[in-house]
Amino acid sequence: MISINQTIIEGFRLKGISDVPELQVLIFLLVLLIYLICLGGNLTILLLVCCDRHLHTPMYFFLANLSIIDISSSTTTLHRMFVITTTHNHMVSTSACMTQLYIFSTSTSNEFYILTAMSYDRYVAICRPLHYHTIMSRRLCGLLASACWGCCFIEVVPTILFISRFTCYISKDIDHYFCDVLPIRDITCSDTSLVDLYILVFGNVNAIILLFLTITPYIFIISCILRISSSTGRRKAFYTCSSHIMVVVLFYSSIILQYLVTGSWSNMTFNKIFSLFNTAVVPMLNPLIYSLKNKDVKSALQRKLCGIFLFCKLYLCFKNFGPS
Repeated sequence: MISINQTIIEGFRLKGISDVPELQVLIFLLVLLIYLICLGGNLTILLLVCCDRHLHTPMYFFLANLSIIDISSSTTTLHRMFVITTTHNHMVSTSACMTQLYIFSTSTSNEFYILTAMSYDRYVAICRPLHYHTIMSRRLCGLLASACWGCCFIEVVPTILFISRFTCYISKDIDHYFCDVLPIRDITCSDTSLVDLYILVFGNVNAIILLFLTITPYIFIISCILRISSSTGRRKAFYTCSSHIMVVVLFYSSIILQYLVTGSWSNMTFNKIFSLFNTAVVPMLNPLIYSLKNKDVKSALQRKLCGIFLFCKLYLCFKNFGPS
C-alpha cells in the first residue's frame, strides 16, 4: 500500500550545488571559468588533430575521441547548473532528466573504454615500435573507437530503463546539480533492487575489468623500458606514455571518490564536490596535460598560430594597398 507522502511526478527539482545564496555567484563564476577553459582546451585539441596532418596518428585519434567525451560530459552536466544560477529555475522534466543521465553515463562509460584503447596503443608504440603502423592501422583504430562508442551506448540503456520504470517518489527534490543515478535512487519509493544489482554486477565489475586491461599493458611497458640500456632511451619511452598515465590516474581516482567513497555518505555536499571535480576539473585538466607535456601538440599549435598570424598580416597588407 502506498503511503500518503509518496507521489507520482512528471518532473524533478534540482537543488543545485549550494543552498547558500552568498556562495552561488562565486561558485557560478568559478565553474564558468573552469568550463570555458575545458571547452577551449578540448576544442583546440580536437581542431588540431583534425587539421594538422602531423597529428594524424592513432594516439591523437584516440585523444580527439577523449576530447569529444570531455566536452559532452561537462556540457551536459554543467549547463543545468548555469540555468539554475542565472534563471533560478530548478525544475527539469523527467524526459530531460533521463536524457541528461543517459548522456553523462555514456560519456563516463566511454572514457573507461577509450583510456583502455589508448593504453594498448602505448603498449604497441613502446614494446613493438617496428610494427606500430602495421598493427595500429586506420582500420583497427576505427574498429576500436566504434567498439568503444557502441559498448557505452548499449551498456547504459538498462540503467535508464530501470530508473524510468520508477513509479513513485517520496520527493521531487534531487539533492544535486544534475540528474545522477544515486540521487534519483535515494528519493524513489519504488523497488531499486534491479538498478542496484545491475550497477554492482555489471557497472562495477566492468569498471574493474577495464582498469585491469588498462594497467596490464603498462606492466609490459615498464618491463620493456627497464630493458632499454641507455638512460636517454628510457626517458624517451617513459615520456611517450607519461601523459596517458596521468590522465588514467586522474580519471579513476575521481570516479572512486565520487561513487565508491561518497556513495555511502549521507552528506551529499561531498558527493557534489567530487562530482564537480569529475565533470569539470578532470575534463579541463586532460587537454592541459597532453598539451603541456607533448611536443607534437605544442608544435602543431605553433604552426597553426603562425599560419593565422601570417594570414591576418597578408590580409591587412592587401587591404592597405587596395583601392581606396
